[in-house]
Amino acid sequence: MADQEKDQVIDEALGEKSIQRLEFRGGVFAATIPLVFFIIWAIVLSITELVTEQALVLGMVIGIALGLFFCKSKWADYAQSLISGMAQPVGVVAIIAWFWAGMFANMLSAGGLVDGLIWFGFQSGLEGGAFVGITFLLAGLFATAVGTGYGTVATFGVLMYPAGVILGADPVILLAAILSGAVFGDNLAPVSDTTIVSATTQEADVPGVVRSRFKYSIAAAIPALILFVILGGGGDAGSQQVVNQLQNEVSPSGLLMLVPFILVLYLALSGQHLLTSLSWGILASVVFIFLSGRPLTEVLHIYKNDAGEAVVEGALINGIGGYFNMAILILFILAAAYLLEVAGTMDVIKNFFLRIINNVVRRAELSIFGIVAFLNMFITINTAAEIAAAPFVRKLGTELNIHAYRRANFLDTVTSSLGYIFPWSGGVLLAWATVQGAAEQYDFLPVVGPAEVFPFVFQGWGLLIVMFIAAWTGWGLRYSGKNGEEIKPKDYKAQE
Repeated sequence: MADQEKDQVIDEALGEKSIQRLEFRGGVFAATIPLVFFIIWAIVLSITELVTEQALVLGMVIGIALGLFFCKSKWADYAQSLISGMAQPVGVVAIIAWFWAGMFANMLSAGGLVDGLIWFGFQSGLEGGAFVGITFLLAGLFATAVGTGYGTVATFGVLMYPAGVILGADPVILLAAILSGAVFGDNLAPVSDTTIVSATTQEADVPGVVRSRFKYSIAAAIPALILFVILGGGGDAGSQQVVNQLQNEVSPSGLLMLVPFILVLYLALSGQHLLTSLSWGILASVVFIFLSGRPLTEVLHIYKNDAGEAVVEGALINGIGGYFNMAILILFILAAAYLLEVAGTMDVIKNFFLRIINNVVRRAELSIFGIVAFLNMFITINTAAEIAAAPFVRKLGTELNIHAYRRANFLDTVTSSLGYIFPWSGGVLLAWATVQGAAEQYDFLPVVGPAEVFPFVFQGWGLLIVMFIAAWTGWGLRYSGKNGEEIKPKDYKAQE
């Protein structure tokens, strides 16, 4: 018996089957009801400042329940499609990355790195806009090394956000700088899931894709850095009493935790897997916490409280526990996004754009830009949106012989940007959740809402502008040669 037949038998024995098509009352676009409801729900909560992680999960659940009543197919098939959507590997990868990065970030914090950074800021005069600019650069470097924008948001939200607020950085601009660094690394990192997906789905090699998109990333990063330095100051550093108290309390000893941080960077840049790099970083953090004389109960402490109940505390459990609600939310978002595929909504969108392109390259690239942006509005986890958009990009691009690197660049830059801009996107919601957790530890911290940071993610907006200009003007356009090589437009026309 063939492997495929064996899998089918097993699925049937377990009561599971692969759903090929769902029909909805109102047509294929009725499949968007769960995601549309969630987006409206998230926007309203953000505007009214009532947003919580549990409320967002509830909004997604209600949206999925509403979609059920529009489904003409068997409700059992609708339910099975949701399960298939949740089972996609991209969701598991994102959740594991959050847990490991969260543990690592909290270990660095438990070792006193935040205090060390604040001490360095006081001693060097690196405050306000300058601190925000450095935060953007370091976040971009870290994200490029470890290959996860979400992990970067989790790490820098715990470390650099509290330090920056104390040093006079504007909280909104500071959080936007962290998100922008995540955009930079998510887009450019060779080990990033979005980089790998964009390359493999367009049948391109990862190193070539990274080299070809570097010019776009830098073109957006330079003005973004300037804007962060100019606009990043002027924050309320809190009462002078708090500042004076911190000046007396902080010390440079916490800067020793930069060693595990650098170790993770080195391992990641050496080609080690994200989990391998972060695991070694966590182990190194334990060693340095022990050598610094801090109690290991800050790492993990399991005990019974006065009521006789078991309690688990410490950096490790805090790093994981802070993302439980987000893990649930991403699974529901993936499930709702999968409905668009099995309902045929994706096919309708693809065919529509093929008709309006009419063999014009500029139209094709602008259409690719629009499709990727459109799907990212609905599928708010960037890698999931990229996977959904990839077949459209490959189909439209190959129709006009656009090179695989170019297709991969449009797919990844637009996805990486919008994944950290929209108030309801996974990256922004994760940043907000991380800042909420940090505010519980540092009571002077303001919690920046998802809608507040929207206009200031300069790297994300810059990349969108750069890629729109590239599509409109043909800057960087390359065609595929007979052997898959890149050919400039003038040489391609000469061959014709």
